[in-house]
Amino acid sequence: MFEVVNHMGTQLSSTAMKRHSGLACETWELMFDLLMAARPHVPSVAAACGLTPAQCHLLRLLQPGAALPMRRLAESLGCDASNVTGIVDRLEARGLVARRPAGHDRRVKELALTPAGVAARAQMLERLTQPPEPIARLTADDQQALCAILRKALQKT
Repeated sequence: MFEVVNHMGTQLSSTAMKRHSGLACETWELMFDLLMAARPHVPSVAAACGLTPAQCHLLRLLQPGAALPMRRLAESLGCDASNVTGIVDRLEARGLVARRPAGHDRRVKELALTPAGVAARAQMLERLTQPPEPIARLTADDQQALCAILRKALQKT
């Protein structure tokens, strides 16, 4: 028999808590709670910009003046290349992106932002990068420390 504990709205068994104890686990749980609290932000920004969340993510991945192969976009989005085609079709129909053959291999299709796409991306990023309230209320020193820690955590080894 094991006891069920309610932590931050999550039901955890005491067995699971013992197995997943420690500072790293608590850190990840707190980060996850923060992400879940901010989750409605992306669909809200997408709707305000006339985009879907997937279109916002794709536009965020594209850099002005640089084309990316469709396959790399699919990998970054965590989906099949055929799914990216549908997202790209809708963005291309709106004049926000352009497909073109890669210079090194005509079979490879690259995607680039159009001037309208650069403007739409900038507008979307301006809204999307507004920090959620729990981050905004931290002191500048705390924000700087958190940013440094997250950069370090995201570094590829």
